[in-house]
Amino acid sequence: MTSISDEPERFAASALKGFCDVHARLVRPVPSGALRASVTDAGKVALVIGGGSGHYPAFLGYVGPGFADAAVAGDVFASPSTQGVARICRLANRGGGIVLGFGNYAGDVLNFGAAATRLRAEGIDVRILAVTDDVASAPAETPALRRGVAGDVAVFKIAGAAAEAGHDLDTVERLARLANARTGSFGIAFSGCRLPGAEGPLFTVEPGTVAVGLGIHGEPGIRDEAAMPAAKLADLLVAPLLAERPSGASGRVAAILNGLGATKYEELFVLWTHIAARLADEDLTLVQPEVGEFVTSLDMAGCSLTLTWLDEELEPLWCAPTDTAAFRRGAVTEREAAPPIVLADETQSFAPADEASKASAAKVLAAIEAIAGALADAEAELGRIDAIAGDGDHGQGMHRGSQAAAVAARSALSAGAGAGSLLAAAGDAWADTAGGTSGAIWGLLLRAWGGALGDTGTADAARVAAGARAGADAVTTLGRARLGDKTLVDALLPFTQTLAAKIEAGRSLPESWAAAAAVATQAADATAELTPKLGRARPLATRSLGHPDAGAVSLALCARTVAALLTDDDTGGQTPQTQAQPA
Repeated sequence: MTSISDEPERFAASALKGFCDVHARLVRPVPSGALRASVTDAGKVALVIGGGSGHYPAFLGYVGPGFADAAVAGDVFASPSTQGVARICRLANRGGGIVLGFGNYAGDVLNFGAAATRLRAEGIDVRILAVTDDVASAPAETPALRRGVAGDVAVFKIAGAAAEAGHDLDTVERLARLANARTGSFGIAFSGCRLPGAEGPLFTVEPGTVAVGLGIHGEPGIRDEAAMPAAKLADLLVAPLLAERPSGASGRVAAILNGLGATKYEELFVLWTHIAARLADEDLTLVQPEVGEFVTSLDMAGCSLTLTWLDEELEPLWCAPTDTAAFRRGAVTEREAAPPIVLADETQSFAPADEASKASAAKVLAAIEAIAGALADAEAELGRIDAIAGDGDHGQGMHRGSQAAAVAARSALSAGAGAGSLLAAAGDAWADTAGGTSGAIWGLLLRAWGGALGDTGTADAARVAAGARAGADAVTTLGRARLGDKTLVDALLPFTQTLAAKIEAGRSLPESWAAAAAVATQAADATAELTPKLGRARPLATRSLGHPDAGAVSLALCARTVAALLTDDDTGGQTPQTQAQPA
């Protein structure tokens, strides 16, 4: 079990502080992550990696010469926030552009993608590298749906070596993508992991069985098999990776046998003898194999095997020197310490707003406060729904995120913000505090909605509908979810479409919103008949049948909460003549 912690919500931040203190020779702490402590050349491509905490040595343990320039750390098993990713990228940027690497999980895709969008708008060239090595999580025909597990290490090591060698951004990106395409992983678990402060594990493995195809965020395996001796376990791990040997592969491979947190090194060494023999039987040549803990899952017992099929370009990069807290190879030239880190002033300031927009901002604040209250009451139920095929943290994330959004919105209103700026501030606070997929989605949704409302004039019905459309567009563009994927989008799109249709037909904002909330609720209920096509629940699709999606349910709840707040006295900014028109 995870036995040592202070307040559970401070676990990740406390671990980050301790890591940076112990490894001060290599890293310097910054909010939400760490940077190299040594100087890097001007014009160098920066490799910034990251993801949720709970996986040490990923990702902080790979910051240093020859590997990553910086790492961003989210809460336990939760994506870092958009703001955190963008902040660390700005600090790591040396003018050569940035490769932004992470495992292919929905929350990371959203937050790292949104950060990249912001940075590009600032003139920084950012390339996205979502690692997709887990062969258990999707068929070979749809590699973009695969999640990232311990293959992160091989892909990031190669990308970091390419950047260290002085290659330009296009070349580093090309080599990183080549490494990703030629890397596969497969894992097994003997027991589940337990979050700090939790009463029980995220999943259990029946005695005498092995969970096959697990996920590193505590997702259970895709099937269970009877326990077996080490030689059979080796076959189980090797076979699916050999089945995906790239055409024309040289036969030279990098291999990583990775412990997940509670499996002893001696056990891994026993298993390795059989894996090495199995690979030798296939006439494969092992190039600097690694056995140990590289991407863990708190206290999960189990392991994963990663193979990277090397070629004349990738092999020298895999073997290149590096010096990090968790991965050392060869001799790295000592460099002087980097200058002190200067953090930008992140004190929030707001664009000038007129009185009409400030009045609308007060109404928006009331809606956010009502949503925060409703989500606090629903925390346990939302967590129960999410635990059926996920990790059960949706209720907690929505509660924490909405509370932070309410605090930020109150502060923004006191500072004279208009409706648009208030919504954007609330969205940023929601994303930063909640983390994970839901935090990223609500951050995107509210920020885009605020952009459409602006800070001048009344937030009338037409502008509210335009904001809803803008928010939905932002979520679907970065999140890649579509109707029928069993996500929040299954409630969001019917809501925005109904709201726009009713308002265009001349209905008042309260009436239109109420109708849209009812449609969203029906759509959320209907997700019980769907199977997930994205996110952590997808490999466990059958378990979710008969149960609605937690994200869709919480969005519908928020919509109903606002509907109850709106009154028929609010004209929504329309003229009485317009309101009287029939639907």
